[in-house]
Amino acid sequence: TIRPVRRSYYDPSSAPGKGVVWEWENDSGSWTPYDMDVGITIQRAYEKQHPWVDLSTIGFCYVIDFATMGQINRQTQRKRRVRRRLDMVYPLVSGTLPKSQSWPASPGAAAAPPTPACACPQCLLVMSVKAAVSAGGLGAATLQPRKAPPAPPVAPKAPAPTPGAKVPDGTATARGSLKPLGSQGVRRQAASTPALSPAGPASSPPAVGSSKAARPGLGTLNRSHLQRLAIAQSRVLIASGVPTVPVKNLNGSSPVNPALAGEDGPTGEVCGGIPCSLALFCPHSGITGILMSAAGLPVCLTRPPKLVLHPPPVSKSEIQSIPGISHTCRKTTKKQAKKGKAPEEVLKKYLQKVRHPPDEDCTICMERLSAPSGYKGPQPAVKPDLVGKLAKCGHIFHLHCLVAMYNNGNKDGSLQCPTCKTIYGVKTGTQPPGKMEYHIIPHALPGHSDCKTIRIIYNIPPGVQGPEHPNPGKSFTARGFPRHCYLPDSEKGRKVLKLLLVAWDRRLIFAIGTSSTTGESDTVIWNEIHHKTEFGSNLTGHGYPDINYLDNVLAELAAQGITEESLAQEKD
Repeated sequence: TIRPVRRSYYDPSSAPGKGVVWEWENDSGSWTPYDMDVGITIQRAYEKQHPWVDLSTIGFCYVIDFATMGQINRQTQRKRRVRRRLDMVYPLVSGTLPKSQSWPASPGAAAAPPTPACACPQCLLVMSVKAAVSAGGLGAATLQPRKAPPAPPVAPKAPAPTPGAKVPDGTATARGSLKPLGSQGVRRQAASTPALSPAGPASSPPAVGSSKAARPGLGTLNRSHLQRLAIAQSRVLIASGVPTVPVKNLNGSSPVNPALAGEDGPTGEVCGGIPCSLALFCPHSGITGILMSAAGLPVCLTRPPKLVLHPPPVSKSEIQSIPGISHTCRKTTKKQAKKGKAPEEVLKKYLQKVRHPPDEDCTICMERLSAPSGYKGPQPAVKPDLVGKLAKCGHIFHLHCLVAMYNNGNKDGSLQCPTCKTIYGVKTGTQPPGKMEYHIIPHALPGHSDCKTIRIIYNIPPGVQGPEHPNPGKSFTARGFPRHCYLPDSEKGRKVLKLLLVAWDRRLIFAIGTSSTTGESDTVIWNEIHHKTEFGSNLTGHGYPDINYLDNVLAELAAQGITEESLAQEKD
């Protein structure tokens, strides 16, 4: 499959321009960054000192509360932690942008002669540390040996290309006068870790293709100085939260740089001449490994963790049906759930009339309850000044507004309070037709080694939208099907499966809308009930182990009106 790609330039005053990244805490306790546009929206509201920001304006049903640093789902009321990071590596270069920039350049700025340079974080980090060493800015108490060696010679600058020289398109460069901001990568660090504080200005990065010229600057340092530099730099990176790559230790030297050759060395020995006790996770990893490589020190990187979406192959004879659940497949059709009667008759079952309305607003039309409804759409057959109270939750609205809200919904005989989301009746969704298969496979999930696995396979074909969908008569796509999901074959796992079957029958697991990952509209998307789609890993946050997942998905099902009581209703 061939898909187009693109790169984007962001205003220096925006979140990515400042190196600010907003992240949310996923079910496994790790942190996931928001999409760039979402992060920009959150940062803009944060800088304006707003108490909160509603993301529904950009297509997401979440509210970010800056007072508690939490993300609140407007439908389920579930809350997650969010955080703001300032240690990202975006603003490593400054200067003018290429002609394809997305904002107007200042008209008075003088055009500097083009100086092509590699602007990737690794090269900029190497050059910033090299500049700090050359300028004598390394702390004597932390990085220098007992006897300070003579100042190393500065690597000669590569000649600047002629004005007509063409920069290779495959390099991440910015035309104009570029200066590496090396301090950005080392600004945030733990108080107990040694600091890298350049005393002099950072030198210009080398020209493209001049990597050999950059090596002598670091290569002239003695081995102990380089080793201390690597240790300090690795501690800075770990303290700042920069992701690292697992490293295996390698002893001795090699004519081929091991970090570039990708060889696997022995474990439990030394890395760059420094003893290491951890064979699969070494502090001399990630960008620091590349730094040591540039200094001529032996480093050997291992392969990163692999994404394991599916279990090992399973034969038909190994697949088992699930005890207590009949059949192994469910299908849905285009038939809607049983329609209620007229909206007014449906609401009578859930409402109590209020003769003397309180002096407060109707949360649907935002007019006072003592005044007529402010709804201006098609007029329902009820008086606009009548007021009713929902029986379970006690919230009060104009009857006029509730009838209008019901007519704009699924019209399935159910009602959901717009204030607290309490469901009256049986809520159904708009899931398109498809098939759900479920069975047991003889493999265990990470964190559930004491039981087998329930595999669920959803399959929904593309088709044409019905009257209940956003764009009736228009075709919709169905990407990524069949979708495989996994549950532990435990007591709670089987309970979740039974409730998922109810959700499937009520057409609540999928919907048609806009994908939050691809931005594609009129496509099949998940509908607020999270599933685990990774079998043997948890790299995306949609896998195992996750000790809270089963409880979380039970809460999400309950928010859709699906509880153990629903199982009894389905039997009836």
